[in-house]
Amino acid sequence: MTTVDWSAWRRQEPAPGAEGLRERKKRLLRQRLSDTATEMFLERGFDAVRVSEIARACDVSEKTVFNHFPTKESLILDRGEATGAALRAGLAETDRSPVEATLEILAEELRTLTSWLAAQDDPRDAAARIGRFGALTRSTPSLRAYHLDMTERLVAVAAEALARRGEGARTEDGDDRPGGPPPGPAGGPEVQIAAIALVGLWSVQYRSLARHLAEGTCAPDRLHEAVTTDVRRAAALLARGIDTSVACGSDTGTTSGSETGLATPAGTGRTSPRTPVHPTVQNMPR
Repeated sequence: MTTVDWSAWRRQEPAPGAEGLRERKKRLLRQRLSDTATEMFLERGFDAVRVSEIARACDVSEKTVFNHFPTKESLILDRGEATGAALRAGLAETDRSPVEATLEILAEELRTLTSWLAAQDDPRDAAARIGRFGALTRSTPSLRAYHLDMTERLVAVAAEALARRGEGARTEDGDDRPGGPPPGPAGGPEVQIAAIALVGLWSVQYRSLARHLAEGTCAPDRLHEAVTTDVRRAAALLARGIDTSVACGSDTGTTSGSETGLATPAGTGRTSPRTPVHPTVQNMPR
């Protein structure tokens, strides 16, 4: 069975600069297990392949497989932790808006995928493989459930990061009133809907990618441009509400300057809910 290096287009944490031989062997084995499993799943279907078969194909024990991947589903959907870490770090940087930070993560993931596509000998065949990968995920109930759980975990990460960000902005404004409800780890309803909306941009990117691949857009540069345009259009709808008027931890339904932590321009300590910025697609980072 010919194995494709699938991990090359999945977002990965960079290898440590001082990676030892043991760590390198573990990383390469993990990659081989995931790549082999992906090929077997695409060839025969997810439910038709047993973990023991993947182990035999890689000349390891079934226990070794589960030492690297906690579930069978995580063998193919294995980038949730890396995406969550990137989202947590990006939303913590207050010099960028939450939408801008999220767009940068999505852009990096898209660049990784289209760079992988450009490096293949037959981009059309590689694009078809990506399409089959997505179709497998959508058509397999256990993979859909795992993907939903992974999405909910990303929403929780985003909500916590947004709440912390809003709490910091309110403190800078001197609005830490004793009687006000604290944002808490998940924030209030405004933070929850903002987190759901931000994570929803991943769905927009996945669906756009699947649509353009199905339409025959295989040239990496054209694919990148088409998907990026779709994601920016969706982000433009979110930017005003998330970036200028999310009230962190507020139960009153008001959106005064002292309660809109995410509306604070970076480094100014000021809010401007009555003069919101109206973002355009051209303002979104490439």
